[in-house]
Amino acid sequence: MSFTPVTLPNGKPVNERLTLFVLAGVQFTHTLDFVIVQPLGPKLMEVFDITAGQYTRLVAVYGIAAAVTGFLAGFVLDRVNRKSALMTLYCGFCLATFACALAPTYWALMGARFAAGAFGGVAGSVIAAMVGDIIPPERRGRAMAVIAASYPLALVLGIPFGLQLANMVAWRAPFFVLAGMGVIVFCVGAKTLPPIRPVAITANPWEQVREICSHHVHVRGFVLSVVLLFAGASVIPLMAPSMQFNAGISPNYLFLIYLCGGAVTFITTPIVGRLTDFHDKVNLIGIFCIIAGASVLALTNLGRVPLWAALVVAALFLSSMSARFGPTMALLLNSVEARYRGGFMSVNAAIQQAAAGLATMSAGFLVTNDPVTHRLEGFWRVGIMSAIFMAGTYWLARRLKAIAPWASAPGAKAPRVPGPGTLMNRIATGSHGTFEVKPPVDSI
Repeated sequence: MSFTPVTLPNGKPVNERLTLFVLAGVQFTHTLDFVIVQPLGPKLMEVFDITAGQYTRLVAVYGIAAAVTGFLAGFVLDRVNRKSALMTLYCGFCLATFACALAPTYWALMGARFAAGAFGGVAGSVIAAMVGDIIPPERRGRAMAVIAASYPLALVLGIPFGLQLANMVAWRAPFFVLAGMGVIVFCVGAKTLPPIRPVAITANPWEQVREICSHHVHVRGFVLSVVLLFAGASVIPLMAPSMQFNAGISPNYLFLIYLCGGAVTFITTPIVGRLTDFHDKVNLIGIFCIIAGASVLALTNLGRVPLWAALVVAALFLSSMSARFGPTMALLLNSVEARYRGGFMSVNAAIQQAAAGLATMSAGFLVTNDPVTHRLEGFWRVGIMSAIFMAGTYWLARRLKAIAPWASAPGAKAPRVPGPGTLMNRIATGSHGTFEVKPPVDSI
């Protein structure tokens, strides 16, 4: 991927490559902190003597905390320096991760996970807003691919390493290492990230959030985010237990599931990024949802299979799930004006995290543990629910494109769209024909 220098309003040039890689580092540690609990599921269930339902709540609390703080952050994120906000949140995230490593009980770990989600989830929304501030629309697909690469990297490098540490030392070891990595990334980010001043805003915080939450374009984006997250978050946390107890994969080989799936995802992510920049985003979402829907049905109905078959299914599932995010997030970023971007991404992250938490908890109610074999009974129901939400993702993406066609077009900028309650907004959403959009506004 090639980068073109960008200049902030103060005249200072921004090194896109360095900035993106630092942001990707923040996203990587945040992502790894979230996903590392998933393969540790069987070990945590054994150490703390908890059921599958209690384990899913341990995973879900991260997203619920991020949802609460993400919504509250929507009041202020467009009013403060992006770098200052990110560094403050990331510092809290590192401390919470260290607390996870020290947790003596299930409930103490639950509290530490809540704190990690509260800080880490909002940090993720600031990262997305900074990408929208710095990177021009024609390169946002590839830029988001760099950030999105944190997920497959977490699968390829983080999870296998974390699993080996947990098996060789203790389940706490991955959290100690992750907290140390966070300190290093924090120091690099504090020195290199560019300060981005907030866009001038005249409305009070309540009015700003009201506009963000009621804007007709934003509302469709929020609903799209819900179904996007629900489709994956209902299945992914239970993948490790299902591979061990349903497919019969030895705990010693679980790391290969994530290593193989992450490697394939790492290869496909930049390809998806380039496709996103040069093709209609909604069409890509439809293609990836079809592939992901088929793979999730295969995964959730998997019985005793050889290791190679489990690796193929897992790789297809993880790569297709990840592929949906690139064009969808680019679609959302392009649909929002710069003046709303920070607040929108914060509220959107809150909604996504809440959806992920609810999806995980919903999956926990659909499955049960066999008392003898520990097999996850009813996992196929989760697969059907996920496939339905896959179809919903594509349908809602088309709905968003219908009122924000520029968002799906390659390299298009977001024009200034009338806010809620205005005459132009009523014309735009009603049956009064078309209207002329003002010149594009997509400045920092």
